[in-house]
Amino acid sequence: MNSRSTKVVIAGAGIGGLAAAIALRQRGCEVVVIEQASQLGEVGAGVQMSPNAVKVLRAIGVEPLIREVACEPVAFTGRDWKSGRVLYRTPIKGVYERVYGAGYYHLHRADLHRALTERLGAGALRLGQRATGIEQDRNAAGLRLDSGELVEADVIVGADGIHSVVRRSLFGDEKPHFTGNICWRGMVPVDALPKGHVELASSNWLGPKGHVVHYYVRGGAMVNFVAVYETDEWTQESWSTPSTVDEILETYSGWNQELLTTFSKSEHCFKWALYDREPLSRWTEGRVTLLGDAAHPMLPFLAQGAAMAIEDGYELASKIGSKQSGAGIRETLVEYERQRIPRTSRVQLGARARGTTLHLRSPWERMKRNIGFMLQGFRTPESTTHRAEWIYGYDATAR
Repeated sequence: MNSRSTKVVIAGAGIGGLAAAIALRQRGCEVVVIEQASQLGEVGAGVQMSPNAVKVLRAIGVEPLIREVACEPVAFTGRDWKSGRVLYRTPIKGVYERVYGAGYYHLHRADLHRALTERLGAGALRLGQRATGIEQDRNAAGLRLDSGELVEADVIVGADGIHSVVRRSLFGDEKPHFTGNICWRGMVPVDALPKGHVELASSNWLGPKGHVVHYYVRGGAMVNFVAVYETDEWTQESWSTPSTVDEILETYSGWNQELLTTFSKSEHCFKWALYDREPLSRWTEGRVTLLGDAAHPMLPFLAQGAAMAIEDGYELASKIGSKQSGAGIRETLVEYERQRIPRTSRVQLGARARGTTLHLRSPWERMKRNIGFMLQGFRTPESTTHRAEWIYGYDATAR
């Protein structure tokens, strides 16, 4: 029997692809990560790492690398869009480690990306090489590059994001549905804000037709905000379309002045359109499979896009790592997707549903929702307002 290590080629050096590569290397696999960017680095945006993701980061040795640059919020808070009144407050710090087995971190994406890259090592990365398609037979699979080279492996993993070349090669083009929401993001230096202006919390301002989330990153040196608003405007699905502070201030005119002050101090602003897709019924074809946004792009309303990709990477590595020869790979990949699809589909649909509750236009409907928040806080003060216990309590490392 051939006892060589399983070779895995991963298309995409994003958060999910790097997490998968680290976990695969831990299991003795040979890993090559192909990335089209000539330099590694993530966009200037924040990312929320909930306990389910942190448990994986701990298992792959990344959690210690992010502690100094991460912020652990004291609570989730919901605020009224106009008055600023607190609608709900759920404790995090000192609670989540006990209840869910890990903490909850806010990070700059670049800081998380840097920690993953450091843990993996540069030797596994091939930068500046763009994937154009896949080829495979029963004995091997290959990732075709724009140079014409075919990089062969036992397994090809498409971790190449929402516009995945690997996904398109497997299942064809899919037209996403525009949700009617535009999203802005920005970073604000803490020194530019009045002292104590922003609470050390994951704050969510809920209003008619929109909401805004903000939180600290970079060890408390910066505040990251994400502002979502319903509109008929159709824009490209990109994280890097430039916008302006004036555009955000005009969109949120009439909202709480504290929030508008935060917007006004942003160094740079970007916007993108939110598109939705239906969950896939399968991710795998032969020796090729998907993970992260390539498999299950989801709306950001549960803050689980990166977390699901990290879980995917670990559970894929667990499956492949149990098959240290080329034999049985196809069945292994099918087992992986069968384990992951029910969970990621539920999160996809849950994020879609949460978007509806965040943007209620009717004052009466908002009042009913807010009363529900209040009653839930009295009954179960440590429970999440969006009923995410089933998300946070999950442990991919125990499976």
